[in-house]
Amino acid sequence: MTLYVIVCATGPAPGVGELVGQAQARGWEVQVVATPLAVDFLDTAALEQQTGRPVRSRYRKPTEPKPPRPEAIIVAPASFNTINKYAAGIADTYPLGLLAEAPGLHIPVVILPSVGPALAARLPFRSSVAQLRAEGVRLLDPPTVTDPFPWHLALAALPAPPRSC
Repeated sequence: MTLYVIVCATGPAPGVGELVGQAQARGWEVQVVATPLAVDFLDTAALEQQTGRPVRSRYRKPTEPKPPRPEAIIVAPASFNTINKYAAGIADTYPLGLLAEAPGLHIPVVILPSVGPALAARLPFRSSVAQLRAEGVRLLDPPTVTDPFPWHLALAALPAPPRSC
């Protein structure tokens, strides 16, 4: 079972390997997908070694192998910008393109925001949260404490992957 972990360019992003390890311990095969700005926050070599897969941040070329379709998606840490674009149906990057089609493909999505109180209080954000939740996206409340970032909350919100025979 493949879990896509979409990482946004926010402070906790460098620690996403912790979420990857927790997901692998639960039986998920993990594909890390980074927003274009998040790539600079990550140790891509370490994540590629941990997952056995390249960190993706762009659409593949026709000559490149097609990655497996995800059975679930976690967006963590999720930025104000990505959450609002997702709710608005904007798919101007590979990660947002994946998210845009996930509800139509019945792929469960869990979002763990990394958004400060000032941004979380804004009407556009509150509207985006309400809209995504209405579409069946599991959007968790932004953590009040960001150090350490509560990666486990995103994973706990997903159903456990079915075990292979």
